[in-house]
Amino acid sequence: MSVLSFKTYCIENYAEYTGKASSEVYELFAHSGLLKMLQDDYEDLHGMGKEYLMDFFDKWFSGAVK
Repeated sequence: MSVLSFKTYCIENYAEYTGKASSEVYELFAHSGLLKMLQDDYEDLHGMGKEYLMDFFDKWFSGAVK
């Protein structure tokens, strides 16, 4: 999976998980620094399961991860 495909996967799945529009989730990821982190830490994250990623994103937005 390419980095771009992984970012898209994360955005689309988090949008579905939260019930938000993909464009809104993209903006949230971009403004919070999560989009950059997904690129920088791609090697560590792309093999993680969907449930793990959704939990990780929730923690990121709550300030528990940075």
